[in-house]
Amino acid sequence: MFLRIAIIAQTVALLLQAVTAGLLLASPGGWMSHRATAPGVVVTVLLCLIAALVSRRIGAILPAAGMLVMTLAQMALGMAQVKSLHVPLGVLMFGVSMVQLTRAWSVSRTETASPSR
Repeated sequence: MFLRIAIIAQTVALLLQAVTAGLLLASPGGWMSHRATAPGVVVTVLLCLIAALVSRRIGAILPAAGMLVMTLAQMALGMAQVKSLHVPLGVLMFGVSMVQLTRAWSVSRTETASPSR
C-alpha cells in the first residue's frame, strides 16, 4: 500500500514539474516555481525507492533505483542548463513513473483476485 501511495506522489510531483516547466517558458518568473518544486521530485523518488526496498519486490526496486539515477542526472542537466537533454529526460521520467504506477495497481489487483488457501 505504501508503495502505491509513494508512486502516486512521485507521478504527481513529476506532473507538477512539467506544469512549472511550461510556466518557465510562458512567464519570466516561471523558473522560480520550476526550481521550487524540484525538491518535491527528489523526496518522492527517494520515498518510492524506500517503499520498494521495504516491499522487497525486485520488479519495483530496479525501476525505483533507475528513477533515482535519472533524477540526479536531471538535476545536473537542469543546473547546467542543457535543455536539449533535460526536457527529453523529464518526459522519460514521467513515462517511467506512469509505467510504475500501472504496474503497482495491476500487481495489487492480481494479488487480491487470486484465491487464498
